[in-house]
Amino acid sequence: MSQDPNDIAQHDVDSGQRVVLVTGPSGAGRSTAIHALEDLGFETIDNLPLSLVPRLLEGPALARPIALGLDVRNRDFSAAGLIELIDRLTWRADITPEVLFLDCQADTLVRRFSETRRRHPLSPADDPVRGVEREIDLLQPIKARADVLIDTTEMSPHDLRAEVDLWFAQPGATRMMISVQSFSYRRGVPRGVDTVLDCRFLRNPHWEPALRALDGRDDAVAAYVAADARHAPFMQQITELMALLLPAHLAEGKSHLSIGFGCTGGQHRSVAIAEKFAKTLADAGWQVAIRHRELERRALGSGLPAPGQKA
Repeated sequence: MSQDPNDIAQHDVDSGQRVVLVTGPSGAGRSTAIHALEDLGFETIDNLPLSLVPRLLEGPALARPIALGLDVRNRDFSAAGLIELIDRLTWRADITPEVLFLDCQADTLVRRFSETRRRHPLSPADDPVRGVEREIDLLQPIKARADVLIDTTEMSPHDLRAEVDLWFAQPGATRMMISVQSFSYRRGVPRGVDTVLDCRFLRNPHWEPALRALDGRDDAVAAYVAADARHAPFMQQITELMALLLPAHLAEGKSHLSIGFGCTGGQHRSVAIAEKFAKTLADAGWQVAIRHRELERRALGSGLPAPGQKA
């Protein structure tokens, strides 16, 4: 590797549009790296013809950094053409190019092609060995120009994502989006929820006439739920649990985690807990989105704005 990861992590956003060119031999993990960069907030484009890259970058700078996947499958790809592109971008004052080269030993590349039964792009009708050897030779001049060189021979996809995070994460980014939502068990558990917590053991504001028409976002309802003696230890336990689980999920390369809180009607207890827990996560620095499924359905049926929307 040609420089320290911390140097890239502290990249000066004022030095120009950040453009990462991702390349390397087929089977070395380019797609995994592209997806990891996308999860880090990069605008990603894969298999863009080399001739179109300058035209893409001629317009105004994007708000996000760009990652471009380039390899032998590109229509007009050549080692000389990619080196010329790198040189052109390097001379531009408004562009800060970086070359991420994913390397891998030839025998491992051959094994990966054999396991997936894919054809090598440079030898579609022959044994992948010939294609792997030709591609490695072809890419040697580009490998020499790499700013970041990652050897994926002994890496799993999770390992590669973690390595990409190390080199390219934006300063201060948590890199995982957390969705917190409330729901009613009567309508079933929402699809795609990773963790479900049942709030039906807490005392129910539905049985208080003054609170029945309100929902868990109302201070009076939230205070009623919080007055339950089991509320504080419940919140403490799930906060400690997530303090353990969230960094572990992040280390595994997970980009999105959904946490659901359910109660009988999805109006009072689950809403109050979801609101409080989402704030706890946000205060801890996590990127959080919140939704209330049943309140959204009620709003749609009444013509009122859904939670989080303006009237």
